Amino acid sequence: MFSPLAPIADRLPRWIVAGVAVMSVGAIPIAALMAQPQAASFTIAETGRSFAQLQDAVDAVGGGSGTIEVAPGVYDQCAIQRAGRITYRAAEAGTAVFNGGICEGKAALVLRGDGASVQGITFTNLTVPERNGAGIRLENGPLDVSQSWFRDSDQGILTVNGKDSLITIDKSTFTRLGTCAGRGGCAHSLYIGEYGELRVTRSRFEQGRGGHYVKSRASRNVIGDNSFDDSGGQGTNYMIDLPAGGTGAITGNWFVQGKDKENWSALIAVGAEGAKYASDGLEIGGNDARLAPGITRQPAFVADWTGDRLAIGSNTLGPNLKPFESR
Repeated sequence: MFSPLAPIADRLPRWIVAGVAVMSVGAIPIAALMAQPQAASFTIAETGRSFAQLQDAVDAVGGGSGTIEVAPGVYDQCAIQRAGRITYRAAEAGTAVFNGGICEGKAALVLRGDGASVQGITFTNLTVPERNGAGIRLENGPLDVSQSWFRDSDQGILTVNGKDSLITIDKSTFTRLGTCAGRGGCAHSLYIGEYGELRVTRSRFEQGRGGHYVKSRASRNVIGDNSFDDSGGQGTNYMIDLPAGGTGAITGNWFVQGKDKENWSALIAVGAEGAKYASDGLEIGGNDARLAPGITRQPAFVADWTGDRLAIGSNTLGPNLKPFESR
């Protein structure tokens, strides 16, 4: 499924290869998935009630809590969760695909309930005229995402500002996302607003199409044990952008910066848009970073605009990468 992985697999830690491999079920042909029966596509696990429309299943959960199991298939549907706590779970990871359906001009899932979890679902071909269409638009409550794939869309996940909740993303993949063609500015593979805390672990970011791979305005960010493969990127910027600063840890990640960059000056940027949060103690260590073959420019691994006391530890850096630059 992930053709860029083949030439670099021998250089990846085993946990990265295993984390990406779990998504290989997404390679099942779309035609085969579309041939699956659709009459009872969405089933509430707790009650056994089934629905042909995702929105009907979401409304049936209402202000309570429940798990919606999604049968194998390709769906051009979307849903708005206005209340309650809902888990959206593929009956078989990687075989439930939300393809192109957009609610409110925002996303396949617009989440403004009390909380949500998304497990094993693929989101693809989600784009809107403003170029900020997403697989998930998070507007309230905590969110947990695991074993999911976001690809070929304006962006993967987008949140609002002004919330104080936890977002966790684990064992998920973000492919061919991002653009700076929209009227409102750039979209990114993952764009978290002022939303409390972000944790991204054991996930893969690859082949970006603009913007940053991870942009987060959260006050705390824990980004660990991920791979950022920009070797197939087009017009991309930073791998990780913390524009408002913040605490947390960026550890154990693997980075490759590619050739086709809109901004190649740094891989990790801290406080580039004004430090709203102190970044004292932000840990950046145990990472492996390099440039794709043939690149001779000299970007900074970490660029800092805050002047705070970052806790930069030992990182393995390839040729031409400067460890740190104050801006």
